[in-house]
Amino acid sequence: MKRRKFISNAGVGAASVVATSTVAAPAIAQGMPELKWRLTSSFPKSLDTLYGGSELFAKVIGEMSDNKFQIRTFAAGEIVPGLQVADAVQNATVEMGQTAAYYYFGKDPSFVFETGLPFTMNQRQYLAWQYHGGGNRLINDFYKAYSITSLPFGGTGAQMGGWFRKEINTVDDMKGLKFRVGGFAGLILQRLGVVPQQIAGGDIYPALEKGTLDACEWVGPHDDEKLGFNKVAKYYYYPGWWEGASIGSLYINTKAWEGLPKPYKQMVETAAAQVTAWMVPKYDASNPAALKRLVGAGTILKPFPRPVLQACFDEAYRFYEEVSAKNANFKKLFDSLRVFRMDQNLWFRVAENTFDNFNFSMSAAGR
Repeated sequence: MKRRKFISNAGVGAASVVATSTVAAPAIAQGMPELKWRLTSSFPKSLDTLYGGSELFAKVIGEMSDNKFQIRTFAAGEIVPGLQVADAVQNATVEMGQTAAYYYFGKDPSFVFETGLPFTMNQRQYLAWQYHGGGNRLINDFYKAYSITSLPFGGTGAQMGGWFRKEINTVDDMKGLKFRVGGFAGLILQRLGVVPQQIAGGDIYPALEKGTLDACEWVGPHDDEKLGFNKVAKYYYYPGWWEGASIGSLYINTKAWEGLPKPYKQMVETAAAQVTAWMVPKYDASNPAALKRLVGAGTILKPFPRPVLQACFDEAYRFYEEVSAKNANFKKLFDSLRVFRMDQNLWFRVAENTFDNFNFSMSAAGR
């Protein structure tokens, strides 16, 4: 990714990127073709951070290209339902899509790797694997069969464990639970007696309200408050072990991508990186206040008991070994991720974890 041709630092704020691209745009755009692409999202417009990432992306591309490369964004349901973005990109119904790759684990369990494999790494570690550990290359090798090229596209950080109508004290309390849970984690929970449901974001609230669901998870306080889950379920559990990291995906039809002029490809790569640099800190900044409001309104905040987490962890890794034995794509990705995880966790235990634990204890003591 030769982003330096457009900005000196892909991690700078959105305003800086837009300002830099505006200055450079006339020279870059001179002699370039005018293109109009469509991007369909898996998310509703009400989710200002998730869907807002696609809007930011389109804005940055437009300003970089002096509006010669225009991308029009569409929320879930405006062109295709939220869970059909991959099909729309693969079939060239649209050129691009914003989604979470694990929605498509039914096609192949290997789709889960781009979003984040449960109980593996946190957001920073996962992005390190994708950008510098060969993850993105392996993911795109897998996507060749689906005519999709993909880039990391935002993320949420560690997510919450979801909203429950009843307390979860033991693994037995999860048996028979109709739980909306995204992607691959549902297969793990199913082995423990949960009845997983995969429902797009905009459809979760009515299902929970009507009792079609007993519990649901989405992202975290900022989005969950917007979707109103606290009005129909009072117990809010953490952590969402299935998404210690949650990486968004920018799907691009491979034929369209290959036909894109090189400067436009670099704009896409730069703007996608900017979405990631913008989205994760925005969630970190927004979640604390939202969580305070939820608790103040009567939400009961609870951690999953350690025996429940341990049972889920054990079941997850048994499942990974079983899938790896049957699916060569999954095994290739899992072997890469597992080695990278061991080194990352060793490093984070040395510096990050010791700093965080001490610092958090000081905050808890009011200092």
